[in-house]
Amino acid sequence: MSDDRAYQRLAFKVFADFSGTIAVPAVLGALFGKWLDTRYGTEPKLLILSLAVALILTAIIVVRKAKFYAKQYQDLDKDNTIIP
Repeated sequence: MSDDRAYQRLAFKVFADFSGTIAVPAVLGALFGKWLDTRYGTEPKLLILSLAVALILTAIIVVRKAKFYAKQYQDLDKDNTIIP
């Protein structure tokens, strides 16, 4: 039973981490882009640009975190020899 709990904890940790990683840059990019467009009258150019930058940064961060969590999962697998 404790083996399952370790996997569940890792799954919830991954879910929470990835949710924030995806949502926060998108929201901040949208707010920042909208503010820049309002300030400089370039609507919607800077909004689109800031969202594109947020998307690229999010992709880079997600790949890094995926590698990190893959290693944690593999380490968890090594600790539990029951897993096929």
